[in-house]
Amino acid sequence: MINAEMTKQAAKKDGFIAALDQSGGSTPKALSLYGIKEGSWSSDEEMYELVHAMRARIIKSPAFTGDKVMGAILFERTMDSEIDGIPTAKYLWEKRGVVPFLKIDKGLADPENDVRLMKPNPKLDALLDRAVAKGIFGTKMRSVIDAANPAGIAAVVAQQFEVGKQILAHGLVPIIEPEVTISIPDKAKAEDILLAELTKHLNALPGDKQVMLKLTLPTKANLYRPLVQHPRVMRVVALSGGYSREDACAKLAQNTGVIASFSRALTEGLSAQQSDKEFNAALADTIDTICQASRAG
Repeated sequence: MINAEMTKQAAKKDGFIAALDQSGGSTPKALSLYGIKEGSWSSDEEMYELVHAMRARIIKSPAFTGDKVMGAILFERTMDSEIDGIPTAKYLWEKRGVVPFLKIDKGLADPENDVRLMKPNPKLDALLDRAVAKGIFGTKMRSVIDAANPAGIAAVVAQQFEVGKQILAHGLVPIIEPEVTISIPDKAKAEDILLAELTKHLNALPGDKQVMLKLTLPTKANLYRPLVQHPRVMRVVALSGGYSREDACAKLAQNTGVIASFSRALTEGLSAQQSDKEFNAALADTIDTICQASRAG
């Protein structure tokens, strides 16, 4: 049963979604940017404990509340962990007023037709049952588009919506994320194709269902405005996609009705070596900057 208060916040509240869902291969990079060099841990378990400590420090920071951080996307192990003895998703909602989401994909398949689909996920139903039991509101899953290939983009969107319907059946709200790589030469053309494919699948959704969309900031400002206004879309959020925080915020502010869901741009400038005062001040400044760009958008 979808939580009505979480739904209201996810659909309408100012702010942005913090992406705290680095996993597997991206975890060492996230720790390195945080000032913990690779080799500082002797096992995957120690590595994940370090990244959980980083995420817990962010979540417990005074500025990290539902006033400006509408939601947060968690990695599966983060969902299964605790903060101050409280399950992470429960802590987020009850202590911080932040809507909890869960990353549910298992990474990317090998490239085909200039895209990378999601790997098969045969245990997804069991994971979704656990997510519901843990108080998760919605999920996020990522595919990647590397060229304006109509067949590839159609396959990405079809897979996203197929899995999205599985998620909706568990009473969760899927964040559909077909990321367009920012460095490709035909990015604008790829985004036009993506817009058409997303619209087609949204139009086919039942009238009582809604999804969220997480999209690369488009080359053409307000390209995705029709999706922001679509009745089957609860919210459109933007990923930073490798842009610096400054560039990502500038681009976000040009897209009306779109809010941020940043990962690297959120943690940029944070360090394990900072005192709590320095860390909290840096994070508060970042949250203010991203929140203002989300409001401007």
